Amino acid sequence: MSTSLILSRRFSTEIRKMSKVLTLETINPHVRKMEYAVRGPIVQRAGEIEKELKNGVKKPFKEVIRANIGDCHAVGQKPITYLRQVVGCCVYPPLLEDANLPSDVKDHAKYILGGCSGGSSGSYTHSAGIELIRKDVAAYISKRDGFACDYNHVFLSTGASDAIKIVLKLLMTSDPANPAGVMIPIPQYPLYSATNAEYGAYQINYYLDEDNKWGLDVNELQRALDANREKCTPRAICVINPGNPTGQVLTRENIEEIIKFAKREKLFILADEVYQHNIYAEGYKFHSFKKVLSELGKDYENVELASFMSVSKGYMGECGMRGGYCEVVNLDPDVRAQLMKSISAKLCPNTPGQAAIDVVVNHPQPGQPSYDLYMKERTQVLADLNKKAKMTTKLLNEIEGVKCNEVMGAMYAFPNITIPEKAIKAAAEKGQAPDAFYCFQLLEETGICVVPGSGFGQREGTYHFRMTILPSIPQIEMLLQKFKTFHMNFLNKYN
Repeated sequence: MSTSLILSRRFSTEIRKMSKVLTLETINPHVRKMEYAVRGPIVQRAGEIEKELKNGVKKPFKEVIRANIGDCHAVGQKPITYLRQVVGCCVYPPLLEDANLPSDVKDHAKYILGGCSGGSSGSYTHSAGIELIRKDVAAYISKRDGFACDYNHVFLSTGASDAIKIVLKLLMTSDPANPAGVMIPIPQYPLYSATNAEYGAYQINYYLDEDNKWGLDVNELQRALDANREKCTPRAICVINPGNPTGQVLTRENIEEIIKFAKREKLFILADEVYQHNIYAEGYKFHSFKKVLSELGKDYENVELASFMSVSKGYMGECGMRGGYCEVVNLDPDVRAQLMKSISAKLCPNTPGQAAIDVVVNHPQPGQPSYDLYMKERTQVLADLNKKAKMTTKLLNEIEGVKCNEVMGAMYAFPNITIPEKAIKAAAEKGQAPDAFYCFQLLEETGICVVPGSGFGQREGTYHFRMTILPSIPQIEMLLQKFKTFHMNFLNKYN
């Protein structure tokens, strides 16, 4: 090809780029900076491998095992019958005439539809969500915590993620040179780092203590804040309890220490409590930030808090429903009005997700036709998760070069893995983080898809990956056996 032709083609390419409004150079730099490891390059490669298997490409495995994301139903968890029946009736009201459906299902669906304009789930709802559902959420929170919840302080959302982003947006500053500082735990759920990047916030990392069950030390909070306060305006602290990806459960004393720290440093608390039903460790229970804050009394009435809940986790696992709620506590009335204005621009959360939330907070009671089946299914899901949490912890710790803290809650294990120096050099040659290099090889050789710890954050010099405990018990056993074989071969290869 002649030099003139090459130059002509390059010039044409540049002209085409110049005709575009958006290029990599002109796109919002905050969006370009965003990363979301849970659906990152390894997961994309997993999708490609699935297509290759479907097209007959020979692999040393027959299927990809997706242990990368907390998508309960995708790996075989069965839906809760009552929840699906109620939502189904809301979406398709002719089902209300079905003689096979229990009467309490029909009553619940009619109740929800009664809060919809025109009696249809296809109509817009109030921007903060259907009022009677918000009242049910408030009643649920009041009963859970023993302190009153005003439904006017509750808004429904398209999953907890949507609510978290709504509240974080309120906390941003108008000065790019002095951005809002948001404290997030490391390891963290990548939603927080991605949203901080998208909004141009400054991320203040505080490290969880791996040697102490991924505990949260207030001294570490102070260290992190002091080291970064000159680079930003510290505005908020995010806490995930139970933890994702670490699976730890905070004690009540620990939560009280965090609240006192937030009061002292004038920080808004964002409490991610979507795994509140998922507690497995003996002697531990869920304590909401709202309850502990309320127990601290009048001296803490200026500590602002937003807590988040979702239908995607717990025993429900309804990730695709995108149902969530947020309660805001101690918010200035004028600020709450601005929050509602901001929400109104999104019109409303999706109605099936709102209906699903109502089933979670307003579930069948003893004596109702659906109660026994509902309790049986709910109990079974949580019992199986408990078994898988203990099994995963035990089997991982039996493997040489692997250490894993107890999976106390949530749906994940975050084991620490030994990666030999030879493998670290090989990763550098490929331009990959060592744990990403490890996870890519795990995927290519076994079909197991997990997420490298570098996508969640970790202390320098340590390597991890996150895996879910959601596959069935036989699948978990098989997955961990395949992982053990791979890990030992990896150590032999690179030692």
